[in-house]
Amino acid sequence: MWMLLGERLGQGYYLYQDIIDDNGPLSAGFFTIMDLLFGRSLFAYEVVGRLLISFQILYWNSILIKFRAFDVNTYLPAIIMAALFHFSFDLLSLSPALLGSTFLILALGQLFSQTVLQKDTSESTLLIGIYAGLATGFQPNYILFLPYMIFTGIAISSFSFRQLMLSLVGYFLPILLITVFYFWNDGLEEAIQIWPLTFLSEKYEYQSLIDWLILGIFPLSLAVVGYFIATVLRGSTINQQKQRQLILIWLLFSAAEFFIIKKQAAYQLVILIPGLTYLITQFFLTIKKEIVVKITFYLLVIGLPAAGIWYWQQKIADSEYFVGQNEANYSDAILVMGDDLAPYLEARIGGPFLNYRLSKLYLDQDRDLREKARLFQMLQKQLPSTVIDPNGDFETLLKQFPALESQYKKTSAGVFTLIK
Repeated sequence: MWMLLGERLGQGYYLYQDIIDDNGPLSAGFFTIMDLLFGRSLFAYEVVGRLLISFQILYWNSILIKFRAFDVNTYLPAIIMAALFHFSFDLLSLSPALLGSTFLILALGQLFSQTVLQKDTSESTLLIGIYAGLATGFQPNYILFLPYMIFTGIAISSFSFRQLMLSLVGYFLPILLITVFYFWNDGLEEAIQIWPLTFLSEKYEYQSLIDWLILGIFPLSLAVVGYFIATVLRGSTINQQKQRQLILIWLLFSAAEFFIIKKQAAYQLVILIPGLTYLITQFFLTIKKEIVVKITFYLLVIGLPAAGIWYWQQKIADSEYFVGQNEANYSDAILVMGDDLAPYLEARIGGPFLNYRLSKLYLDQDRDLREKARLFQMLQKQLPSTVIDPNGDFETLLKQFPALESQYKKTSAGVFTLIK
């Protein structure tokens, strides 16, 4: 879907205004650049994803060392974080969640700096807001971290009113620039109409919570034990206590984010990785029995990635998450009014409805004459050669617009062809 989005935007169309999808505007722009540079190259998505992961690992480890999160300077967090990224194959590839989390981890690093520095750092508080705002631009679900920023800034970092306002200004600056972009391109009204619907559409449950728990119970157990040991059984500085509080609240907000995600897939778990890395590192640094440390270390670093590879391989055959083979080959621009993306493997998208479930919610809304005219113009602007309509949504849409209905003929069950 992300490749199709970048491909369509590269043809001169705009997200929300011409294409119905739930990705953030900044992610859409990034996928457009990816399409211009690499086309439909899965390898490019893998490489860029791993570059972002490498940056996150190196940055987070350097933050933990710089602000003395532990009593010793160690590269153990980097090793643990790399292992956690191998929990699932899609955590390693480029995704909106990975793009957004890169900026969230930068914001978390600035919050960590507030636990050490004893002066009024205007630059740091501004950067916290800017990074969090950019993250929301990439992944709209990350708007949930706005209250995280406010709460932790006041309760843990002791923000003054001036610092709080500065961070809020920084947060809304990227969003304001996105708003200006849509206003400049006469698409602000469509963006305001569609963006809230992204939180109301039906969820794609590609993977179950049970699948995640089966693989994740081991690292979660290490994190819980690590938190318990660090909090109860050993002493820590005031700065380390503040950092631990930041991490705990981070994990709580990260878990809350899964109540609003609309694509339930493992790549969304990327937001949990920095917090789990911190707590699991506490486990390894405080456990004194060498044999226990060695066994758990190898189980995490070698066992978790190996178990992840084996487990998800078993799930390929019966999962809707993977694009299957398409029996019919289409060479022209097509539109699929359904969840199955297989017809796009050899064809390009030729209509506005990329995210089917969001599009269905959008089409089911009541419209006045002006909004119907705008929808008709959207459709007329990009008429696909073939429409695959397994659920009858396009057929219902044609009945609302006789002028559009006259341009298509039904060639077989659930398939409409443009009359040339």
